[in-house]
Amino acid sequence: MNAAFNYRRIRLVAISLVIVAFLSSCSDPSTDRFQGYVEGEFVYVASPLAGQLETLSVQRGQQVTTGQPLFSLDETAEKAARDMAEAALVLSEAEFKRQSELLRRGPASAQDYDRARSTRDQDRQRLTQAQWNFDQKKQAAPQAGLVYDTLFRQGEWVAAGKPVVVLLPPQNIKVRAFVPETRVGSIHYGDPVQVTVDGVGKAFIGKVSYISPRAEYTPPVIYSRESREKLVFMVESVFDPQVSTNLHPGQPVDVEFKSE
Repeated sequence: MNAAFNYRRIRLVAISLVIVAFLSSCSDPSTDRFQGYVEGEFVYVASPLAGQLETLSVQRGQQVTTGQPLFSLDETAEKAARDMAEAALVLSEAEFKRQSELLRRGPASAQDYDRARSTRDQDRQRLTQAQWNFDQKKQAAPQAGLVYDTLFRQGEWVAAGKPVVVLLPPQNIKVRAFVPETRVGSIHYGDPVQVTVDGVGKAFIGKVSYISPRAEYTPPVIYSRESREKLVFMVESVFDPQVSTNLHPGQPVDVEFKSE
């Protein structure tokens, strides 16, 4: 989808900006501030079944709560299948009841009773499956968050498993920064982090949530074993949901790590 391509493009642009800024600041190894960018881990909401998009209940930029309806697909076929399964179960339940009564009185065979019970059990399973299929044509928000994008319009055909709504829960927003090999040893999991954004006076306070165990070389230095100062490690930071809602994926930031 074009939206997925745009997300990757935003990410690549952000990473490129961070690398350029990092290279420009390498001349000052004593700095405590590093360039970073905001990253979002999106939740793609889809139906496991195909169908025409009948209702789109949200729009891009809207905040939703857990369980809030997002969209529904045409459910005509699933409703018909469910109704047929319900009717079949009514008949098999009645037959099983009749065979149970006959067996209790004596004239019915155990084989007829077992066959009626098996039919009833199979019809129950068919109804359960039909009800599940019917329910899957409507999807609600699995988590609270921002409707980052909608990928289809009403009336369009949606293939099975294709995302219709892209959510960004606030707890899935993080900041990534690339720290030189000479400085990463002083950063630890859980350390406080101060993030500043252009145009925002107050800093965002978070904590280190991940330090990459693998180093990478910053371009244009590739596999240069004589330039250890060009080695960088990715460090991720997370924030309270109330804080992270003010951060936007792709946004360049300045990151300052505070050792406890």
